[in-house]
Amino acid sequence: MIAQTHRDRALEVARRQGIARGRDFDAAGVPRVYLQRLRDEGVLQQVGRGLYKLASAEVASATSLAEAARIQPKGVIGLLSALQFHNLTTQTPHAVWMLLGPKDWAPTNPSVSLKIVRASGEALRAGIETHQIDGVPVPITSPAKTVADCFKHRNKIGLDVAIEALRDLIKSRKGRAGLNELWRYAEIDRVQTVMRPYIEAMVS
Repeated sequence: MIAQTHRDRALEVARRQGIARGRDFDAAGVPRVYLQRLRDEGVLQQVGRGLYKLASAEVASATSLAEAARIQPKGVIGLLSALQFHNLTTQTPHAVWMLLGPKDWAPTNPSVSLKIVRASGEALRAGIETHQIDGVPVPITSPAKTVADCFKHRNKIGLDVAIEALRDLIKSRKGRAGLNELWRYAEIDRVQTVMRPYIEAMVS
């Protein structure tokens, strides 16, 4: 009866969290040995170090973003990974790009490859959207903030990638409101001067 109780709790945690950490099961009073049993039975799938999900759960194309958010909850998915999520690039990043504060812990040997970029203040906090992926709330920079960030970090991702993303964003965001939003994030990232000639050429 006790084993069944642990099993039920474990399944409930996995359903509720989408991708659950070992500490989530600990908080529910589920011994780690039951996680191993459920994994061996094919009920739970281990998707990373200390990360589990229901084996029957649907797999989203952005599962690695959810996994990254579980590994470092303070991180914000941005740059190339956010561009791909918003369909603003033809690039396929080989790692999850994550914005972290100057003193935030950078995971070592994570189960999903991470590309850490440091940011602070409004450059880190502004323009964040929360998307549900595999049942996990994942913070991702908005399309406009992502494009501004790409120009700010153009030496890391390439100016051509930033320009391509800007062109796609402008096509999808017709009207003055979309440009105002873009300019606001360009100001936060201090890249107005860099972005201005490209924006003017694309909207003229």
